[in-house]
Amino acid sequence: MNALRSLLTVLALCTPGASALTYTVKPGDTLSKIAVAHHTEPADLMRLNRLPSTTVKVGQRLNLGNVAAPTAWPRAQATGLSTSKGSAFVRTAASRFLGIRYALGGTGKGGIDCSAFTRQVFQQMGIQLPRTAAAQWNVGQAVNSRDLQAGDLVFFNTLGHGVSHVGVYVGGGMMANANSYQGRTVIEPMLSNAYWAARYLGARRVLS
Repeated sequence: MNALRSLLTVLALCTPGASALTYTVKPGDTLSKIAVAHHTEPADLMRLNRLPSTTVKVGQRLNLGNVAAPTAWPRAQATGLSTSKGSAFVRTAASRFLGIRYALGGTGKGGIDCSAFTRQVFQQMGIQLPRTAAAQWNVGQAVNSRDLQAGDLVFFNTLGHGVSHVGVYVGGGMMANANSYQGRTVIEPMLSNAYWAARYLGARRVLS
């Protein structure tokens, strides 16, 4: 009987749709790296394991859950912009706001923060986004990091408690964002940058 139970457990874990898959954190792992390897997103792993931040420890066991298709969320209101047109236009839209001084709570050319920057960029494309990074996380459609397109919003946990930073993916592994460390709005490497890779939560697509 015990042997039969063990066999059934193994079969359940190996069957597509099983919800008890786990992973043990190894040296050099980050939550983002683990998520990409298992075709899921850091934010999903944080929810499944009730993690307060993206920090993981060697030897820690993570519940991988049942990897499913990205969840559809309400789309932001757009003015009939096609995906191809929006993707081609996003670099130009982002470039109009590069070099502006970073200012927490700022919304204009005298000083701007991360979510105000993305809001301004998308206004150029006829899309109205919410004011904060956390609110922007709730619009559009979830996108796997392997399927990023120019114009996708990309989100990060920089403060240790959920979404706290947002940028715009512009293609080629680069993102445009209002960077508080650099003190201005810039285009920079994203997941090839160890800082951002370790804090990446996921992406949302709002261009339709």
